[in-house]
Amino acid sequence: MPRRSPPADKPGRVPLWDPDGYSSEVSGDGGDGAGAYLVGRGIADITGEAAECGMLGYGKAYQRTKGLHTRLRSRAFVIADEVSGRRLLLSINDLPMVFDSVHREVLAQLLQRYEGLYTDENVVVTATHTHCGPGGYSHHRLYNSNTGGFRPQTFGAIIDGILEAVERAHSDTSPSVLKVGHGELHDASSNRSRTAFDLNPAEERAFFPDAIDPQTTVLAIQRDGQVVGAINWFATHGTSMTNRNRLISSDNKGYAAYHWERLVEKVDYLAPESPSFIAAFAQTNAGDMSPNLNHRPGSGPTEDEFENTRIVGRRQYEAASAALEAAAAIDGPIDSRITYLALAGVEVGPKFTGDGRSHRTSPGCGGAASFAGTDEGPGFRGFRQGRNPVWDGLSNQVWYRLFPKLREAQAPKGVVVPGGLINRLVPFAQDRVPVQLLRIGRLYLLAIPGEATIVAGLRLRRTVAAVVGAAVTDVLVAGYCNAYIHYVTTPEEYEAQRYEGGSTLFGRWELAAFQQAAARLAEAMRDGKAADRGDPPPVIKPPRTAKQSLGCDEAPPGRNVGDILTGPLASYRLGEQVRIVVAGAHPNNDLRRGDSYLRVEFQDEAGWVRIADDGDWSTKFHWARRGERVSEITITWDIPSGVRPGRYRITYLGSAREESGRLRPIEATSDVFEVSVE
Repeated sequence: MPRRSPPADKPGRVPLWDPDGYSSEVSGDGGDGAGAYLVGRGIADITGEAAECGMLGYGKAYQRTKGLHTRLRSRAFVIADEVSGRRLLLSINDLPMVFDSVHREVLAQLLQRYEGLYTDENVVVTATHTHCGPGGYSHHRLYNSNTGGFRPQTFGAIIDGILEAVERAHSDTSPSVLKVGHGELHDASSNRSRTAFDLNPAEERAFFPDAIDPQTTVLAIQRDGQVVGAINWFATHGTSMTNRNRLISSDNKGYAAYHWERLVEKVDYLAPESPSFIAAFAQTNAGDMSPNLNHRPGSGPTEDEFENTRIVGRRQYEAASAALEAAAAIDGPIDSRITYLALAGVEVGPKFTGDGRSHRTSPGCGGAASFAGTDEGPGFRGFRQGRNPVWDGLSNQVWYRLFPKLREAQAPKGVVVPGGLINRLVPFAQDRVPVQLLRIGRLYLLAIPGEATIVAGLRLRRTVAAVVGAAVTDVLVAGYCNAYIHYVTTPEEYEAQRYEGGSTLFGRWELAAFQQAAARLAEAMRDGKAADRGDPPPVIKPPRTAKQSLGCDEAPPGRNVGDILTGPLASYRLGEQVRIVVAGAHPNNDLRRGDSYLRVEFQDEAGWVRIADDGDWSTKFHWARRGERVSEITITWDIPSGVRPGRYRITYLGSAREESGRLRPIEATSDVFEVSVE
């Protein structure tokens, strides 16, 4: 694939207002092309508990929410073929992962609302994989380990938001042209497991000369000569924000979407549920792709995790915009197939194992290397990537001696967590998962519930491409879809037992099992036949609910709930930070989904106009507990260079819980302050 540079200035590229104060451009429009599609777009808020909820991704007990930097969004796209009536629903969510709990509930609600129009076969629910979102929304115990149990509020916010976005997309369907474009992006990812990557065959390493997957793909939606939506796929982890961060963040992919949407709208403030342009930045085979370019947590390209999030997100936007410049209209069918794979015991034929013999996967096992962490953040003491002599020796002397079949599938992994055994006692981790193949004209998406490394992704892409006769560039592995089973590595990478290999739960032949399933789906799609669906996972009841101490809200001595404790200065300049402190209420009293905990307002001729809220990059909402029942709220606003000079104010919004349990709305507005250019 040739390298592509950012496009030069040319007619049709119009400079627009930049929400961060940096100059930027978006593409002008070309003419409509062929294609008979009905497409709809929708967006909604899925932000969960902003206080005292364990975050998901890094697995650190101390990383519990203490406010938010950006809200989390669900973006939905309905794509239907006008001729055949077949349709797809792509739900792309600012979440750490998608679990069976979410997938199952979304499908159940869609069945009830749309009477079979949207099913497990044509619906894909995927995550951007931010590591700074609230957890506690899985029905499997492993993923609620740092949340104290199941969190119904966060789960409800996710489900309600996903369904709202779908409802808006369904209602928005209109005749549209679809365009697909590819490009390359070389400075938004790095390979965090190079030693494992280097064990792959030379031909595969040569496909990725920089040990990264630079391909960026955009699917654009065009109506009446205007681009009204876009989905981008690019492989990099959602770990620009470190495990030291306690504010909810959509990370680099969320920023990329936020940035593009506001550029196109050309407004100071964008009401999040009603944009005329919706952009989603989805994942592909990001298993070994890190945004930390200096191979240290929060390092690269700068030493500031917030700035890194913005820069890496912006680079993804710029690459997607450049790919859109070269995008071509597509036509062709809409199609989908699904199968359920029982990963704890798949018989894989010699065509996919690489050694000419059949092999079996085994029940899931967490390896010692999976507890060591990566350059995204250190793991747990006593573990390291590569060999772990104590755990390796214990596995050889106990697990592999007692269970030879386990050795054949899992060695040389040093087994720490025998997930298959634990699953017999409690629903610990999912082992029966959906694998899905979607077609949009010439574009194919293989949706898997794991994190494939780039070479594992390449093998999956080539498997599908060879069957359906597509170009490899037009086949994408869509990771983090519909469930979660951790990592997918090649057998060669697995041998190194780096973090990714230790987290390939079902052993050395897991990738081969996915390849075999992908080939069967592709054959069924090519031949116009139904796929063998297999058996879906069993229904799991929610685990115990986390205990929360949401008593009545109190204020510091001598103050009332809603009082402003620290007000703003009288005046500020562009680029400075405004800060206020409020005696507030516990944020979990009311998640204010679809709304905000704060408003930044500008006074114009007609009155006070909102220009930012808690979903904007320029604001931060900090919560701190003082004593048992006092919530101290700190709101900051970093004044962007693009705002107008004049009079401003900041308002805090919350809901205070009284002794009776009743919630009382509170609103606290700061004194007016001036913003000047100089």
